Amino acid sequence: MSMRRRALLAAGVAGAGSGLLAGCGSNTGRGGDGGGGSGTKLSQWYHQYGEPGTEQAVQRYARAYKKADVSVQWRPGNYDQQTAAALLTDSGPDVFEVNGPTLDQIQGGQVVDLTELLDGVKDDFNPAVLTPKTYDGKVWAVPQTIDMQMLYYRKSLLKDAGVEPPTTLDALLDAARKLTSSKVKGLFLGNDGGAGVLGGTPLYAAGLQLVTADGTVGFDDPAAARTLGKLHQLYADKSLLLGAPADWSDPSALLQGLTAMQWSGLWALPQIQKELGDDVGVLPFPKDGAGGRPTVPVGAYGAAVSARSRHKDAAKDYVKWLWVDRTDYQEDFALSYGFHIPARISLAEKATKLRTGPAADAVRFATEHGYAQPLLWTPAAQTAYQDALSRIIKSGAHPESELRTVVRKVSAELDRVKKTKTAKTSS
Repeated sequence: MSMRRRALLAAGVAGAGSGLLAGCGSNTGRGGDGGGGSGTKLSQWYHQYGEPGTEQAVQRYARAYKKADVSVQWRPGNYDQQTAAALLTDSGPDVFEVNGPTLDQIQGGQVVDLTELLDGVKDDFNPAVLTPKTYDGKVWAVPQTIDMQMLYYRKSLLKDAGVEPPTTLDALLDAARKLTSSKVKGLFLGNDGGAGVLGGTPLYAAGLQLVTADGTVGFDDPAAARTLGKLHQLYADKSLLLGAPADWSDPSALLQGLTAMQWSGLWALPQIQKELGDDVGVLPFPKDGAGGRPTVPVGAYGAAVSARSRHKDAAKDYVKWLWVDRTDYQEDFALSYGFHIPARISLAEKATKLRTGPAADAVRFATEHGYAQPLLWTPAAQTAYQDALSRIIKSGAHPESELRTVVRKVSAELDRVKKTKTAKTSS
């Protein structure tokens, strides 16, 4: 996915070679005597953000910390591969942000248990983004800030067509048809028809899930085929915008009048409001069926500590100071250089920029309807599902047969994960 700041719903971390360890600075943060205090040097990694001012902000936060000398490294390139490789060496970071950690990193003992850092405040973190960073009852990364996706619509175009904002998937199909004309398409879900961006969102909208709480396939249900089949109907009806100049993460299709409704991210809201004013509303992905529920995908990078760090206690203290105690920095990071939701529910509710209009709706969607890819949803499971979803949407493949194959593959993958856990526990 092309995003301005934080990747959502990561498919996983691939292996990386030692050549990816070339950093953006020479200070590895490995000096000092192993204890805390001003003599301790910590290295902190961030992926390279595209929003002006973000790098300067995190450097300012680090300078304000007085218990250690924190060196911030800005990491361009494939950040996930870089960190995956660095965690296997003694030259990686002490503290690093991660779109995980992955199950392999947790089971492999590559990251430090941070559960105690959230004592007394755990319930204030949005559970949708904290849950994927929790394994075996322990927290392995502290969520920094939340990104989300939702449905934008032009109020005036819906009013002119006599269409109400859709709250069910059937209503969305009907609205997209009615809003489509020779010049404007009803809906934009990306240039591939939604196969890439929607992911598991339609399953959650049907009242299902990718993986259940006990680690089994969460969509082995007729409702899954019913819902995914309706996505193909959108494609077949020719009410979807395809071949737009920019893909779903950029709001230009909505702004240029190419579509009446567009799926995009919260990060697009300031630009949309600047150009459209009050002529915009937002919705979650609409529910489908009697057991369905409105749904929005959410994701969050988290701050983690490397198990290879020689200063693990000092690194944990720094993470707690920045991402638990310093709520002023957390709000600044989320809203001063882009448009994102603080991971803390209390901060999101009181942030001035998020208290009214579509922004307030977005916070409510993330809190009430948000889901994140579960930790047990591995890259292999993601690939099997994503390939099938693409065939269903674009080629009209039979949803039932496609999903039967996906269920078998995902079930085998979940069994593999369980066996790996058992083997590592017994050893």
